Amino acid sequence: MIARASLARHGQQVLKSCRTVDGNRTLATAASGTFSYETGEAAGVKIASRDLPGPTTHLAVIAKAGTRFQPLPGFSDGLEKFAFKSTYKRSALRITRESELLGGELSAFHSRENLVISTKFLRDDLPYFAELLGEVISQTKYTGHELHEEVNRVIDLSRKALLGNTTEFAINSVHGVAFHRGLGNPLHPASSTPMTKYLQEDLLRQYSQAAYAKSNIAVVANGANHQDLSKWVGEFFTESPSSPPSDFPAASTSPSKYYGGEERIAHDSGNTMILAFPGSSSFTGGSYKPEMAVLAALLGGQSNIKWSPGFSLLSKATTAYPQAHISTTHHTYSDAGLLTVCMSGNARHIRDASQEVVNALKDTAAGKVSSEDIKKARATAKFKALESGQNIDTGIELTGAGLIQGGKAFQIDEVGKGMDGVSEDQVKKVCLCLQIQI
Repeated sequence: MIARASLARHGQQVLKSCRTVDGNRTLATAASGTFSYETGEAAGVKIASRDLPGPTTHLAVIAKAGTRFQPLPGFSDGLEKFAFKSTYKRSALRITRESELLGGELSAFHSRENLVISTKFLRDDLPYFAELLGEVISQTKYTGHELHEEVNRVIDLSRKALLGNTTEFAINSVHGVAFHRGLGNPLHPASSTPMTKYLQEDLLRQYSQAAYAKSNIAVVANGANHQDLSKWVGEFFTESPSSPPSDFPAASTSPSKYYGGEERIAHDSGNTMILAFPGSSSFTGGSYKPEMAVLAALLGGQSNIKWSPGFSLLSKATTAYPQAHISTTHHTYSDAGLLTVCMSGNARHIRDASQEVVNALKDTAAGKVSSEDIKKARATAKFKALESGQNIDTGIELTGAGLIQGGKAFQIDEVGKGMDGVSEDQVKKVCLCLQIQI
């Protein structure tokens, strides 16, 4: 039998040896662990960080280069797909191998307003990945063979995926009907868009100089010391231009305008119907209304509690239509929002359930909703907002967009206070405004 003291000594020796493996690299200890972002500027680039507990870091560049700001369909897709391709310093293969040796993750995605180039890695590797992101946005080669052999092929797959998903297809359609241009641009080009006529490597290179100009980007980190982030951004983000080049068409700065309307699209992959109404901007925008999030939670459609239909108005009102999947979402942007009630499934059930949606809005505006349901909706909206902000991916994009658009980071505590202050009268008032749109 082995003595406990002997086991303890052996465990300490193993732990000590693990700490000295791989060049004496150790797992960094978490620092303050606050969920509030600390903001600043380095080398003319806006930065924000929160030093979350844990041995890993999530570092991302957020650029004002979503589909709302692209000059022609496909440019946001092109920049996204070219992320971590060959640069003037490193080949794509070298970037892949080095990141794998460090155990890192590389990704990129775009939304209607933002392009996010993201890295996740062990906390001690911040200098390497900060240098890599600075290199990606300022020194990517944009070669013709990568565009034609790899980037265009992946863009085509994205277009086909969108075409085959009736819900995503309808979401794109409803944004187009609501806003026409800007926020109305689809996330991926339509299959009929002749991208090959204009999506060329030299134009993408020019657009990248505008999209990645220092005035159009922000660097956000979760799990990094703010002073360290400022140091490495100041060292590795010096190559990007301070402002977009004057010879490239400037992105539209006109505010979003809600138009509304109706559109019907024939599709053989399923049935989807969406009712949409003008909403609120994001927390960092100028027209933020927390009562819109509370109304979205009140309408609902899906239960958060297992074995229960839920408290939301639509989950209770549409129990007779089990073949209709219903959900309410509040899409927020920098200067506008869109409240959508999405119904998919059996055509007859969708038709009947849509009338229940209209009735629910009318009942709320008339004050026929109990105080208890509104209280539950307020708590649900607060939880979802705080969970979204706490989520590393969502919080990073919201914070970066806020810094670029208005110099304001996404702060969880302020969002929570805003939800707590929503009254029943505010919910009824905003619902009355939506009822006028019907």
